[in-house]
Amino acid sequence: MKEKEIKFQTTQTEIYRPLYHFSPKNGWMNDPNGLIYIEGEYHLFFQHYPDSTVWGPMHWGHATSKDLIHWEEQPIALYPDSLGYIFSGSAVYDSSNSSGLGTSETPPIVAIFTYHDMEGERSGASDYQKQGIAYSLDKGKTWEKYEGNPVLPNQGVRDFRDPKVRKMTQADGTESWVMTLAAKDQVQFYRSLDLKNWSLLGEFGKGVGAHGGVWECPDLLSMKAPDGTDKWVLLVSINPGGPQKGSATQYFIGDFQDGQFVPDDTMIRWLDYGPDNYAGVTWSNLPEEQNRTLFIGWMSNWLYAQVVPTSSWRSSLTLPRILELVDINGTLLLKSKPASELINLRKETYSISKNESELPGIATEIQASVNSEDQFNITFYNELGEELAINKENGLVTIDRSKAGKGSFHEDFNAMHSAPMSWKAEEIRIFLDASSVELFVNEGELVLTSLVFPSSPWSRMKINFGLNDLVVYSLQD
Repeated sequence: MKEKEIKFQTTQTEIYRPLYHFSPKNGWMNDPNGLIYIEGEYHLFFQHYPDSTVWGPMHWGHATSKDLIHWEEQPIALYPDSLGYIFSGSAVYDSSNSSGLGTSETPPIVAIFTYHDMEGERSGASDYQKQGIAYSLDKGKTWEKYEGNPVLPNQGVRDFRDPKVRKMTQADGTESWVMTLAAKDQVQFYRSLDLKNWSLLGEFGKGVGAHGGVWECPDLLSMKAPDGTDKWVLLVSINPGGPQKGSATQYFIGDFQDGQFVPDDTMIRWLDYGPDNYAGVTWSNLPEEQNRTLFIGWMSNWLYAQVVPTSSWRSSLTLPRILELVDINGTLLLKSKPASELINLRKETYSISKNESELPGIATEIQASVNSEDQFNITFYNELGEELAINKENGLVTIDRSKAGKGSFHEDFNAMHSAPMSWKAEEIRIFLDASSVELFVNEGELVLTSLVFPSSPWSRMKINFGLNDLVVYSLQD
């Protein structure tokens, strides 16, 4: 069968604006917040400063989607107030109205977030972060802050933030809320029956894991190991101290009971070995039939997030991903694979048999198998001679953006980023957008996410060695 000829199609868009990753219409964005699913809609809240493209007084921006692909930005959900800026947090559906903030007929959605008192920080105080709540009775459209805020005052820790709350059932069948909270370079666990009164259960992290910076945005996940064993996974973002400098997310696998997290080992594990996946958390209230743990992260790095070369907006989010435990030669790891909905982005399919080919456009997915040598190299080019290389050699998977375009805005940007992979790479998926590349090896057993700012879009690729059965998809914007 004759192969279809690929002709590169440019898309009219603001330079570097992603075509299928979420980005705010205007202003600054960082951490995803308050991820919750309500009656057929995925709600995404996010750290947002609408009046500038650099970090400032934090709001909760808001967007919704029915398919995790097409996002509609909504009015700002939470504004700063006299208690402070609105920092990161989570949202839960209080179906039994345990908080008393709704009714049995109209249960509330409750957002739990960190108040950041900027004047307190400037004055040198140590108690400028505390936890507050807000509630919505109209499926997240509008929000009312609780008049009794803060619900969890500062406990004498300067960095005391990013509450992630989940409902848990105790051994006696009673239900309660458990908050996982970042406290400087540790995690604290709190319990509440009503989302308003909290008591400390336990702490984790002293002398365990990576400690090159402040711990942030924790998330406690209940998961099944491949052998059916019940496990708990604790996500903890850290800045700085990541494997590629700056920001990154580590995770721990173990057991959680009565407020105590006990890791299986002290191994340092990274969710994503690229430089640009940070502060990611998971959706709450997913329907049981989905049977998945759904995650999204901020696609940037605090090293250079405020100086990347975009104009009216700054930052985008990663692709939505499904987290699963996988056994690699007797070691449990957390894989991070593209959400199944992303297949619906595919607009046209091209089978590639030659070593060099055009790309169909800015928004592209590439899928290929890796040959028995367990080594590969694929490079993307534009007409200006810039290049982006992805390879596996000598047990290292690498994304090399050192010649991939603009990078003078920060000394650490133009670099190679590698990850150790001692096991065999069998297949890869690569997602290209206007200013990013996401590499998934073996459906997410190893992941690297990287921003790139080519002076003009990638228009062709060359398979130097190691890849077979190459398929290219043009993706809908």
